Amino acid sequence: MSALAAAAQEFGPGLLVAALAAPLVVLAVVLSPKLRFAALAMSPLAPLPALAAAILAIGGAPFEGELPGLRMSFRLDLPGAILLAAAALVWIAASVFARADWTGRPNAERFAVSWLLTMAGSLGVFVAADLLTFYLVYALVSVPAYYLIADDEDAGSSRAGGVYLAFTLIGEAVLLIAFVMLAAGEPGGSLDIRAVVDALPASPWRDAALALLILGFGMKIALAPLNGWMPLAYAAAPIPAAAVLSGAAVKAGVIGLIRFLPLGAALPGWGEALAWAGFVSAFYGVAIGLTQRDPKTILAYSSISQMGVIAAVLGLGLAGADQNAASDAAFYAANHVLVKAALFLSVGVAAALTGRGRSPALIVAAALALSLGGLPLTGGALAKLAVKGTLGDGVAGAVAAASAAATTALMLHFFIRLARSDNDGKAASPQRILSWLALAFASMLVPWLMFPAVGGDLADALATATLWDAIWPMLIGAALAAGLWALGEPLPRIPAGDIVVAQEAAFRASAPPLGAAFERLDWRLRQWPAAGLSLLTIALALAAAGFASR
Repeated sequence: MSALAAAAQEFGPGLLVAALAAPLVVLAVVLSPKLRFAALAMSPLAPLPALAAAILAIGGAPFEGELPGLRMSFRLDLPGAILLAAAALVWIAASVFARADWTGRPNAERFAVSWLLTMAGSLGVFVAADLLTFYLVYALVSVPAYYLIADDEDAGSSRAGGVYLAFTLIGEAVLLIAFVMLAAGEPGGSLDIRAVVDALPASPWRDAALALLILGFGMKIALAPLNGWMPLAYAAAPIPAAAVLSGAAVKAGVIGLIRFLPLGAALPGWGEALAWAGFVSAFYGVAIGLTQRDPKTILAYSSISQMGVIAAVLGLGLAGADQNAASDAAFYAANHVLVKAALFLSVGVAAALTGRGRSPALIVAAALALSLGGLPLTGGALAKLAVKGTLGDGVAGAVAAASAAATTALMLHFFIRLARSDNDGKAASPQRILSWLALAFASMLVPWLMFPAVGGDLADALATATLWDAIWPMLIGAALAAGLWALGEPLPRIPAGDIVVAQEAAFRASAPPLGAAFERLDWRLRQWPAAGLSLLTIALALAAAGFASR
């Protein structure tokens, strides 16, 4: 056994517990007025145990831990470790970026509490090993994020938060039913995630459970047409909140699909359906994103597109019983975690800089943006190479190449809109710039460090044929973007939130009574923080009851 594997077995279990506990300890200190400032200064340190656990699992071996008193179980394997490492790095950088705002902003304490609760859930979801623990941390990553979105309390952010929470609560209700079916299909009565998933192919509830799992986690990753909340939420949230929501929190849905899809069993019908739903979402996100003008909204639609690619990879893995699809999709998602969070921070930095200082920031942002299209020598190129084996060279591979071209066009569109955006009048503090640069550097370096862990060959990544495979779709995407610019951006302006906005307009146009009813419904949606807290309470109660009955 290697030294790193031995360290993983010795220290790993404690680090798994600390990964969830550290943000909650900082939260407890935040609640003390006398110690609040010190706690806020400590917030960037809270993800360190999670990062240490991830490094041990990637370089050593999987390990497990538990809290016997609470009957919570944890496990960290390679896919979870890859995502946990990326999420922890994002939370560290974004916490440094956000810390300057906490002391002077309205509702600073509420924002800090929501931030730390969401952090705990975002890190805990990658290590949860049983149904009850997973559902509890999944609620933590979802419900408290409302106050990260609706922080400004104006009409737009409150509406965006209400729509987000509506999708969240519906998605969690769907998953609760799915988890009950999973537990019912496990003959031994175990709530261990591996046990219930192994039993799923033979379960009488298989098809219903799979449909609900894909629906519930599909809402979390904004798989079209379940995507309406994401553009509204990311546009309304403050820059650091948008960074963690897009980079880390939304990957709760990705790890949910990785954990709960029975990738070891060939289910062609469900797998192919998920794959094509993912590809539709990939192109839908690009098509609507090209009509947007706000850089944050464009990044949101880019996330819809990238989550579609990940869903397609997992769908093809499910269709072909390819268990390697889990680590390949996790690597692709980890690259997206880092790059997308760095891009959101780039929006904040670019808006605060003027003159000569802005040009270097735009150059870094351009490199980050094009990496999502597969720019050679970046993590994006490695991510596309990692999933190439699952996608194959047939129809799915050709569609994935077309998706890379479309992503390149969208990212060039983002860059132009970012370059034309106005200064927001806020000073770019050194800690903001340094945290952004550190995350941008990590997004370029970390994928190269993790690539061998998923079976990647660095020499193959640098081969001429591989580089050309990455370049030619980008050239097509660049030509598409140039054509759109030459035509003077002829595409119609579709409102952010597309489907949600269309539904609102249809209701209001139907008839005055329906319009009035929708206005009342919209008002009620804005009251859903109370419902969200109620659901979180229910999740805690269910977890307590489940733990007590074991």
